[in-house]
Amino acid sequence: MLNTVTAIRIDTARSLAAAALERAGTSPENAASVAEALIAAERDDIASHGLSRVAFYADQVAAGKVAGQATPSVDTKGGVVRVDAGTGFAYPALDAGSQPLLTQAQRHGIAAVAITNSHHFGVAGHFVERLADQGLVGLGFGNAPAAIAPWGGKRPLFGTDPIAFAAPRTGEAPLVVDLSVSRVARGKIMMAQRRGDPIPEGWALDAEGRATTDADAAMAGSVLPMGEAKGAALALMVELLAAGLTGSSFAYEASSLFDAEGPAPRLGQLFIAIDPAFFQAGAGFADRVNAMCAMIADQPEARLPGARRLAARQQAQMHIKVGEAILADLKSRAGQTD
Repeated sequence: MLNTVTAIRIDTARSLAAAALERAGTSPENAASVAEALIAAERDDIASHGLSRVAFYADQVAAGKVAGQATPSVDTKGGVVRVDAGTGFAYPALDAGSQPLLTQAQRHGIAAVAITNSHHFGVAGHFVERLADQGLVGLGFGNAPAAIAPWGGKRPLFGTDPIAFAAPRTGEAPLVVDLSVSRVARGKIMMAQRRGDPIPEGWALDAEGRATTDADAAMAGSVLPMGEAKGAALALMVELLAAGLTGSSFAYEASSLFDAEGPAPRLGQLFIAIDPAFFQAGAGFADRVNAMCAMIADQPEARLPGARRLAARQQAQMHIKVGEAILADLKSRAGQTD
């Protein structure tokens, strides 16, 4: 059962996720925002950030680790939009900061939204893609609980800390680059752990700093950074941007996103929006992006970033595939009986 999947209508899955979160104590508005984000991850075939998160989210709301009823507060200072998530979910905070960020970027040419007291923010590429849909260039940084040790060390101090970039294209979906500074998202190791599967070599170290293919040992140890020392340096950079600037918890101060124990993680996110109209390329920037993408596509073996994600999204027009165990748990939490 753990390894089998079933197709489910997107609207049904969205309703189940929202209902499960509401029954745990999340407000309808927040539950709808979270459910929409998780479905977007499933449509893009990023299951590690999809419906498998409902169980963790719901348990944390029920335990008070996430403030399910929180209403994000927003204030603006110059070109910076400051959002306090109030230890609630990141998705409503991102929604609350979206329009003010767009307004400030179009007014000043460049603006930022800084989110504090936040939680897991899912697929980083989705928010910057929203900006690119409005003709802006988007950059995103977010931290996560400790998973990566400094290069040469054993104790995790940095999160897997995603970096995202998006740019508009003429007549095409935006170009989106979304990467973690780890060799693999920690959620993938967690999913292997839940299935009882080993993980590939080169993903992680155990608590003693030894290479491991055991998912349990990897979750107790550290994830390897991409690019070795360079990846660890990028993780440090993201921690200082996403947590240092926003006054949020550094990775080593944050509680786990995978259990209901401890205080709120109080993570941070920083997004920067750039309006090409203020720069030399102006309205022609999207064409310039197209020109570069065309040169990449002209090489038969080359792959444009985000191509797999867009292909998966195209396939998932009405249905998504969900693991049977995850679906059964989702229905149970939503109060649905077959």
